[in-house]
Amino acid sequence: MIEIPSDLHKDLVPLAFLLGNWAGAGVHDFPGAEKCNFGQEVAFTHDGRDFLEYRSHTWVLDGDGNKVRPLESEHGFWRIDAQRKVEVTMTRDDGVIEIWYGELADQKPQIDLVTDAVARTAGSRPYSGGKRLYGYVKSDLMWVGEKQTPEVELRPYMSAHLKKVVTPEEVERWAKALPDDMPDDGIAFFK
Repeated sequence: MIEIPSDLHKDLVPLAFLLGNWAGAGVHDFPGAEKCNFGQEVAFTHDGRDFLEYRSHTWVLDGDGNKVRPLESEHGFWRIDAQRKVEVTMTRDDGVIEIWYGELADQKPQIDLVTDAVARTAGSRPYSGGKRLYGYVKSDLMWVGEKQTPEVELRPYMSAHLKKVVTPEEVERWAKALPDDMPDDGIAFFK
């Protein structure tokens, strides 16, 4: 279910499907780096202004699904204009800053992004750009990222399947919003 908060900036309504806390797992595979499964936590929040704040933390998982060590962290800001063009500014923990541009697909919650500018610190690993695809599929958030370096052509390197994290406060708010005339047996609700 996509909920649109009453204090969400009107320009951000098309991105409301991203809002919330998400958690899940994915696969990381890029030449010169360890191929691994990873866990991920993502948060898209807002404070009433015309952008979403984005935070992502990933960590390597062992064969039993336990956290081994951090993998990547990102922090950024997402905006959208009236023509459904999306812009993202993002900072990564490894010393890379990116500007991404793309657009929200017509009639579906899917965003295609491509890097427009990349700045790197002297200590960061080689990186020259990337592409990302985010999609809201059957109430889940899925994404795939591609990247390129001076030595490696653009290719997929990470993808994940994330589920919405529901807090006890959200459950309580939803419970209070239920109508008083809900059927006792629950079965009548589906008839």
